[in-house]
Amino acid sequence: MEAFPLVALLLQILLLMNYVHIDVIAQGGLKTGFYSSSCPKAESIVRSVVEDHYNKDATIAAGLLRLHFHDCFVQGCDGSVLITGGSAERNALTNGGLRGFEVIDDAKTQLEASCPGVVSCADILALAARDAVDLSGGPSWGVATGRRDGRISLSSEAANLPSPLDPLSVQRQKFASKGLDDQDLVTLVGAHTIGRTDCLFFRYRLYNFTATGNADPSINQAFLTQLQSLCPKNGDPSKRVALDKDSEFSFDVSFFKNVRDGNAVLESDQRLWGDASTRKIVENYAGNIRGLLGFRFNFEFPKAMIKMSNIEVKVGTQGEIRKVCSKVN
Repeated sequence: MEAFPLVALLLQILLLMNYVHIDVIAQGGLKTGFYSSSCPKAESIVRSVVEDHYNKDATIAAGLLRLHFHDCFVQGCDGSVLITGGSAERNALTNGGLRGFEVIDDAKTQLEASCPGVVSCADILALAARDAVDLSGGPSWGVATGRRDGRISLSSEAANLPSPLDPLSVQRQKFASKGLDDQDLVTLVGAHTIGRTDCLFFRYRLYNFTATGNADPSINQAFLTQLQSLCPKNGDPSKRVALDKDSEFSFDVSFFKNVRDGNAVLESDQRLWGDASTRKIVENYAGNIRGLLGFRFNFEFPKAMIKMSNIEVKVGTQGEIRKVCSKVN
């Protein structure tokens, strides 16, 4: 009876060992504790702001995580998604529904009051994403900082963002273009364990998937009935549905169980089960041994996030430190 707690403890120790190792080898000119002298309360200020918003609305966690992901896939992790303007990145169709801008703005306001011109918006976003996962019951990790903010934000450059309509081959290509492999792809998609999506993005699977009035055959029949009740054929396309039907607000492995069982909401998520390589990773995360559930995912997710957070970062004299996150200086 004591074996599982012992295994869990050992895995926690391994996770902590990995946490330290990754901090030491952080790439791209970033380092943990970058603001230890210039703004020692930087991380605690961001955490406090995120926690305040989260306590008022737990759905903001998924919003912040998605915001960071979408930022890193365009121009790298440089806060370019935060910039406003008619042709700005955040106005691209693929960025529809992005949330959490006010959280980043609130954190920036407090940081500017405490340490003017020191902490970048890109770093705030990376820290906020980490804190959002932690507050949702997921793992935490050391965020290497030192990113600079980009000055370019164009909606036309958001075409490479992953789409829920993408077949796995296209998902692979988009992730590979950013230096991310199958392990990273499946792991990062696991962020769908929290959050919601609009009926608009998956309703085609329920009624006319084959253009002959049939539903997507990969959907579990019982779940299909449930989704059809949530998203009627002629209902509101903007109605929001949980991406994880079992634990929408908990950062856990039930998402992977749903993929395994044909209960994924988005087609792109369900397609992870149809390929031998990604299916194996989903199986490993879904697990079925009491006491081990979640630990493998909790071990890999921080590594994938750290890898993603290093995509094409700007450091040193590149870019700038924006005074206001929504506009360049």
